[in-house]
Amino acid sequence: MPIKHNVLTLHSSANEGKNGDVTLFFGLSGTGKTTLSADPNRALIGDDEHCWSDNGVFNIEGGCYAKCIGLSAEKEPDIYGAIRYGSVLENVVFDPLTRAVDYDDSTLTENTRCAYPIEYISNAKIPCLSTNMPTNIILLTCDARGVLPPISKLDRNQTMFHFISGYTSKMAGTEDGVTEPQATFSSCFAQPFLALHPMRYAKMLADRIEANNANAWLLNTGWVGAGFSQGGKRCPLKYTRAILDAIHSGELAKVQYENYDIFNLQVPTTCPKVPDDMLNPKKAWTAGADSFEAEVKKLGGLFNENFKKYESEATPEVVKAGPAV
Repeated sequence: MPIKHNVLTLHSSANEGKNGDVTLFFGLSGTGKTTLSADPNRALIGDDEHCWSDNGVFNIEGGCYAKCIGLSAEKEPDIYGAIRYGSVLENVVFDPLTRAVDYDDSTLTENTRCAYPIEYISNAKIPCLSTNMPTNIILLTCDARGVLPPISKLDRNQTMFHFISGYTSKMAGTEDGVTEPQATFSSCFAQPFLALHPMRYAKMLADRIEANNANAWLLNTGWVGAGFSQGGKRCPLKYTRAILDAIHSGELAKVQYENYDIFNLQVPTTCPKVPDDMLNPKKAWTAGADSFEAEVKKLGGLFNENFKKYESEATPEVVKAGPAV
């Protein structure tokens, strides 16, 4: 499709606001792609596989596949409400008499799941397409080191670099044998599915973002204050949702930004309903300045080492968009 029809195939979720603004979400397992795209104030176009053509965005699968460890009606009402007759629960623990599921029980695995038809989401967009071009592109990561900002605004070259990198921390329970977070990279957030060189997809994405004057963001749903092993806490979902709300309302594009060293990311100094000191990892860090610098440089080095395999096809500007370590 990318070659014959100029259609960009994407491992992403997508939703649409009441004003017709479309957002694409990219992210590996455990980053929050399904959770964040299932927004009660926005219509869900699809959960996992989309195409971006000259006529808009359309979904090419008929259902959703959500993690449900710790699931509750309060935190994720749309997903919770989709679990009913016709959906399929995997790896969950339930009472054999009442058949009531304990979503907090990880006895079998952290990777409890539910598959359900997209029409089980009350505000799903049926048919699953939009003739509007995306306004916001969200690259999701779950950084267990606690050194990536909760939100950063990306330029063209940074978008290509981070899209090709496809970084996250592989979280406990997302794959068999993973008991502690591990840094992992999956090009275009879809490495097993790519038929072309990652640069082909990255350039198509960047060109479409530029042609439609869309915004690109790096959204970290991982740890703040310190890393997983240093006593940090995962960014509360309410703050991540507040960041997304500010993106969708346009408020986040209007605030002041500051440069975040080494990764050279543009970080907002304020965001509605989010504590200011949480937005810059250096200011939020509680585990000592020396350990912070070490963790930032270590992660930056991992990014650059991973990107070496793509340098031959990348422009110098894209290579330089990576961490300055």
